[in-house]
Amino acid sequence: MWTELLTVVIVLAIATAVGVVHRRRSGVLRAQPGPAGKLGTRRLSADDIGAPLGSTATLVHFSSAFCQPCRATRVVLGRVVGTVDGVAHVEVDAETNLELVRRLDIRRTPTVLVLDPDGEIIRRASGQPRLADVVAAVGAVRE
Repeated sequence: MWTELLTVVIVLAIATAVGVVHRRRSGVLRAQPGPAGKLGTRRLSADDIGAPLGSTATLVHFSSAFCQPCRATRVVLGRVVGTVDGVAHVEVDAETNLELVRRLDIRRTPTVLVLDPDGEIIRRASGQPRLADVVAAVGAVRE
């Protein structure tokens, strides 16, 4: 009996730890690795994303039809576009752009890429990013 109880406690502790780590990492905008990094590309063009790049930064948002956090991410990115001049928001449907999704190693939606005016990927977040983090990432592009 004690071994079963101990097993349940250990499984719950491990599941809790995994959940905490996942929650802390979700939506965090991280700097991208050096040239070509593990993505195989560091730069996107207007042709790649199907819309013109912003003069200050471009927020590329990969979403899917049934993704609830994608809707909230759309609102957050729209607020940034409305408050910071020269920032463009481009939403890319992951299901219809599988080649680009594979090329960029997009594994979940929402995924947000922050591009500089030349289309270089500066930051990346998997999960819903916070407004303050997106504004800080755009500010880093402007410097």
